[in-house]
Amino acid sequence: MSDNRTTATTGPPIRALIVDNDAAHAETMADSLSRVGYECTVATTGAEGADLLENGSFEIVVSDLKMPDVGGLEILTKSREVLPDAEVILVTGHGTIQSAVEAMQQGAFNYLLKPLDLKQLRAVVDNAARNQHLRRANAELSRRLDEKFGFEGVIGNSPPMQEVLDRLRRIAPTDATVLIQGDTGTGKELIAQAIHQNSPRKNRPFVGLNCAALSEHILESELFGHVKGAFTDASADRIGKFEYANGGTLFLDEVGDMPLPTQIKLLRVLESSEITRVGSNENIKVNVRILSATNRDLEDAIAAGTFREDLYHRLKVVTITLPSLSERTQDIPLLIEHFLKMHSQRHHKEIKSITTAARRRLMSYDWPGNVRQLKNILESMVVVDYDHVLDLDDLPEELSAGSPPNSEMGSKGLAGLVGKPLSDIEALFIAETLEFTGGNREEAAKLLGIGERTLYRKIKEYQL
Repeated sequence: MSDNRTTATTGPPIRALIVDNDAAHAETMADSLSRVGYECTVATTGAEGADLLENGSFEIVVSDLKMPDVGGLEILTKSREVLPDAEVILVTGHGTIQSAVEAMQQGAFNYLLKPLDLKQLRAVVDNAARNQHLRRANAELSRRLDEKFGFEGVIGNSPPMQEVLDRLRRIAPTDATVLIQGDTGTGKELIAQAIHQNSPRKNRPFVGLNCAALSEHILESELFGHVKGAFTDASADRIGKFEYANGGTLFLDEVGDMPLPTQIKLLRVLESSEITRVGSNENIKVNVRILSATNRDLEDAIAAGTFREDLYHRLKVVTITLPSLSERTQDIPLLIEHFLKMHSQRHHKEIKSITTAARRRLMSYDWPGNVRQLKNILESMVVVDYDHVLDLDDLPEELSAGSPPNSEMGSKGLAGLVGKPLSDIEALFIAETLEFTGGNREEAAKLLGIGERTLYRKIKEYQL
């Protein structure tokens, strides 16, 4: 195998668009590049090439400079607009070298002289391909680093979630205790794990404990451990979560439900960094960062006498309040894609797509159970699906019952559009769809049934 072929075929194939009004010349270039592994598409007019750029995806564009309808400089400009990362190579005659040099100043990767040397063509295209491979490698490295060291699983582009992520980045490297507040199902444990993974303690244990699920005596044994004979069934010494998490992070979920006697003992540990196993008099030093979470209003609990104010202030050196899903609807399309991929892999199901109607129903639901409910419903849809396409018939009863979401315009709404220019109606529908998706262009394009680049052009055209 030649070096050129190895360069061209490293990873997914590099897609090249060949634009030349000389059909034979275009096919010759495409054949030469296809032989060494490039995936080539040919356009025999400049207008056809511009249309393919608008609706396709290419890493490399090779275009003749002089064409009767749309020339190479216009192809370059179009490429810079819709495919800014693509490398553009211009083919020119001796009489237009100055134009080719000017094109390079406008962002062209290189230019080639006619008559074309196919070896030189492959060499220049291979150089452009190396740039594309470098971009892919950097993007993949960034993705892997983010998965390994970043806020893995914390998904959201909405302003409320961006505020949460910004706060996480600032507090994670510290040793401060953090109180995570939010409704049930908003992902409090996920946030705690993200804090741990981005802290100096990331290579030490992350230990979670639900304080609401255990009685007072069992909770204390779980937290602090016990010695043999401390109580019935204590047949051997046992270390607790504090000792197990030593050097790492202890996450106390539903801390607002912790019994008052246990609260007193937890406060003592926070003040002294020492624990005492149940049934023992020996103090054991521990070095643990405490993260806690609750869906209760702890200030109300303090007023009611069920939560200690001094412990509250020790736990809330820093607070993070997670928004409900209804406050971050812009993130629903991202969460849908994430959970579909996760559940498809888990259950070994091939899900090819989700219909627009099903997406609209998911987008229009109130989600009282927040992200956890969305995750569970998508898992249910994946499990019951039989045709590889998620649709309304795959929705559970609580989402499938009732009338369709308020996305179809009724006769009154249509009557209000009569007499208006089609461009105004198109602009209105695009604006409404963007608002419906919380500004998510990818999701809006899917709902409208157009390409993302076409949507982007329409947004600029209508100044939305």
